[in-house]
Amino acid sequence: MARELITSWADYQTAIDRLLGIATKHICIYDEDLTTLKLDSPPRLALIKRLVSGTRSDALHIAVRNGSPLRDQHPMLQSLLTTYGHVASAQETPPQLAHLRDSMIIVDDKHGLIRFERDMPRSKLLIDEGNELRPYLEKFRAIWTEGGERISSSTLGL
Repeated sequence: MARELITSWADYQTAIDRLLGIATKHICIYDEDLTTLKLDSPPRLALIKRLVSGTRSDALHIAVRNGSPLRDQHPMLQSLLTTYGHVASAQETPPQLAHLRDSMIIVDDKHGLIRFERDMPRSKLLIDEGNELRPYLEKFRAIWTEGGERISSSTLGL
């Protein structure tokens, strides 16, 4: 069990790598637009691919307030979401959730990185802290259940 206060962007990036590296079951991400998470970088993409390629259940859920950067600037992540669409999905949250200013990455329901304000690195890293993460996990589930527009690189239709 470990808790760590993150106050710099460099430490925030290190914490992301740490979380992605210990993921074994699933990753839930809620963020403004994924730009600060740099998930399209080859090392991070490899960690995510390792997770989604080794499971048969929902391994990756990404909810973003602004889906344009994911659609336009993350081609490798988009490709992964298409290839592993049976276990990975992303959606843009509806307008009524635009007031939320925090971000979170929750891994295996017991590890997490919670950023308190979308424009600042101040956050807390929680490792093996299932009880402390429970409210954030419930919040993520509520955000996900709220729905929104699915983000996909393929066009639906005939």
